Amino acid sequence: MALRALLTLVLGLSTFAGSLEAKVTVINDVLDRKVEVDLPAKRVILGFYAEDYMAIGTEKAFDNVVGLSRDTWEGWRPASWTLYTDYRPSLKEIPDVGEVEAQTFSIEKVLSLKPSVILLADWQYKGLGMDVDRLEEAGIPIVVIDYNAQTLDRHIKSTHIIGQLTGQEKRAKDIADDYKNTIESTLQRIEAANLPKPRTYVEFGNKGPEQYSFTYGKNMWGAMITMLGGDNIAAPFVEWWGPMNPEQVLASKPEVIFIAGTESGIKGDALPMGQGIDRKLAVSRLQGFTKRPGWSQIPAVENNQVYGIYQGASRTILDASMAQYMAKSMYPSLFKDINPEQNYLNFYQKYLPVTPTGTFTVNITE
Repeated sequence: MALRALLTLVLGLSTFAGSLEAKVTVINDVLDRKVEVDLPAKRVILGFYAEDYMAIGTEKAFDNVVGLSRDTWEGWRPASWTLYTDYRPSLKEIPDVGEVEAQTFSIEKVLSLKPSVILLADWQYKGLGMDVDRLEEAGIPIVVIDYNAQTLDRHIKSTHIIGQLTGQEKRAKDIADDYKNTIESTLQRIEAANLPKPRTYVEFGNKGPEQYSFTYGKNMWGAMITMLGGDNIAAPFVEWWGPMNPEQVLASKPEVIFIAGTESGIKGDALPMGQGIDRKLAVSRLQGFTKRPGWSQIPAVENNQVYGIYQGASRTILDASMAQYMAKSMYPSLFKDINPEQNYLNFYQKYLPVTPTGTFTVNITE
């Protein structure tokens, strides 16, 4: 009887300890879906936003990442991937589950990893279509977050969700509050000045000057222009993202132009921006875009208001500094006291285990 009582006590204590370690919680994601998840999450598949997950959840959160859509990091931002994997080689050992946009995302691979939760971007969740049903029928909770929309509400909500998943609610609140304060103080300056809306054009410079690439309507850089009180010339012609007719760009006479680039832009004549990119090279390539037919007569080119920005610093909680840079470029007289690129690096120093070096914002006159 004494032995049986002892076993009962031990089992009871084990169950109690387990209940302390994992607690079923209902998360209300950015799509207002109510998802039951055991928290803190122990077996996570991460579709996107890897730096956000690490900044908010701390580096330790990656101890519990069992699958990664690797192309959204290694493929899109190779120098950033190298920076992190040089610091933490074990990132390379996390199984790759494929990438939704490239249609390589493997449901079979995901199921084989037995995740306790899958964290997806809004665009990934929608892109998976009926495959979502297969995952949910297997009993795997899917939580959706969204930094791509570039709205203050979704940025804040996504940050708090990552904080819940990783057990870092306090850290998430601090990061979300900092972001909110930066954006709101920027908007307050713009509103108080009551200046005319600058006609603004943004383009992903991954194809070089010879071919017009994506511009943005309602999301990403396009949404940021609108939030900052600018007149996004692409908005009437491009709903989300896609190329704009070159003749329409000329006819719209943008007063401010942003060309976005990544580390991959170092090839060919695309715009290189980001980790390890030389500033002089970025300026030289940026100047190449102004040589496009007809661009010499665009107000932005005539007045040297052409800027390079880092594509990898958009659609992330790190992009408050990019909002500052865009605001400073659109309203030069209002933000002379702000150093957005340094603020971008300061975030890394405060919340991430590595700090990149390179070129993340650039002016054509540098």
